[in-house]
Amino acid sequence: MSPFSAALNYQTYQNLSDLALPARLAARQLAPWLQHGLGWFPTSVTLRRALAACEVVALAGLTHARPSFRIEQVHTPAGAVPVQEEVVASTDFCSLIHFRKSGQSPAGPRVLLVAPASGHFATLLRGTIQTLLQDHDVFVTDWHNVRDIPVAAGPFDLDAFIRHVIHFVEVLGPGTHVMAVCQPTVPVLAAAAVMHEDGHPARPASLTLLAGPIDCRINPTEVNQLATSRPLEWFEKNLISVVPMRCRGAFRRVYPGYLQISAFMSMNMDKHQDSFRAMYGHFLEGETVKAHGIRDFYDEYLTTMDLPAEFYLQTVKKVFQEYHLPQGKLHYAGRLVRPECIRDGGLFTVEGEKDDICGLGQTHAAHALCSQLPAHLHQHYVQEGAGHYGVFNGRRWEQQIYPRIRAFIGSRETARRSGAELLEQGRAQQPQG
Repeated sequence: MSPFSAALNYQTYQNLSDLALPARLAARQLAPWLQHGLGWFPTSVTLRRALAACEVVALAGLTHARPSFRIEQVHTPAGAVPVQEEVVASTDFCSLIHFRKSGQSPAGPRVLLVAPASGHFATLLRGTIQTLLQDHDVFVTDWHNVRDIPVAAGPFDLDAFIRHVIHFVEVLGPGTHVMAVCQPTVPVLAAAAVMHEDGHPARPASLTLLAGPIDCRINPTEVNQLATSRPLEWFEKNLISVVPMRCRGAFRRVYPGYLQISAFMSMNMDKHQDSFRAMYGHFLEGETVKAHGIRDFYDEYLTTMDLPAEFYLQTVKKVFQEYHLPQGKLHYAGRLVRPECIRDGGLFTVEGEKDDICGLGQTHAAHALCSQLPAHLHQHYVQEGAGHYGVFNGRRWEQQIYPRIRAFIGSRETARRSGAELLEQGRAQQPQG
């Protein structure tokens, strides 16, 4: 596929999406009125069919703008606490958002949650954030959709991702516990290694890595096999396109979000079709709670963002095809990344027994790489029955995984504070002059 063909494909998709948009907006506007009408005529089959049809049409397409996090309060041990979003640092490609708990001091150990730069926005981690907020002061990387970032802002590659992590940890300062979900486990481990090697005073107080591709040679999944089944040139030729002209990021080379979602949905197309049929049936039968549950899921799932071409291709090559990090070949800004330089803090890895994206053992491989970290600072946990998303969302995350993470971060925070107090006492006891 030539660059011109790739640009034409994305432009064609955008044109078709724009043509369908009036119908989707009309359906979304009409649905509340039909719902209101059912209050007057609850037995009307015609109204129910019209409402069900409107809800399906409203979802029949993709959205490219980030939805709201919708986190207005959190239930803490002290009761319900209001939450406010604050942007504490920002670049062209990412905003660092603080979910500030109003009136609660202290807010708990400071945690930087590094979200994936993938086909979905950081709002996909809404449940993760809400749970963490119960006991922690939470900051999240909110990656911007590159189709809205002008070409003049420059490229964004794997080095840029690592650089962003280091920068945000520096902004938050010493005592920041860093957590990464899925894809960013590799750049987060790399960023920590660089900061430790440099003796950076703000290096992470601990690392928690959830379901990430640290070493994809271990128990390769269908995703891993797809990445190695074709040369890198195939991915560049067939998956890289150019942002359409009407977008702010026009002419930027990207892996389009619509292709990513198409690939994800094609893996379980029957399941998605059944879900839409079920939603239609629930609306028809008046089971609005069940119907709204499916609709809310797809409102989030069908919200997509493009990936920078250089970042996507480097990730495919260095993480999924050539395994640079576990083989000691990963470089950042021209220097070798050395995880063995991580000697303090702590490392906790979590995997799902039934994860079909990151196979068992791929995340655990981080422990062998951090070979100079004392044994008592290593922890690993496998969640029985959990798939990929179950590692950071849902009942198992809330009831079984999170309590272990909370205990781990709490222990590292206690050790850090005790160490700081001992150091301060030692300085105070030194003779003056």
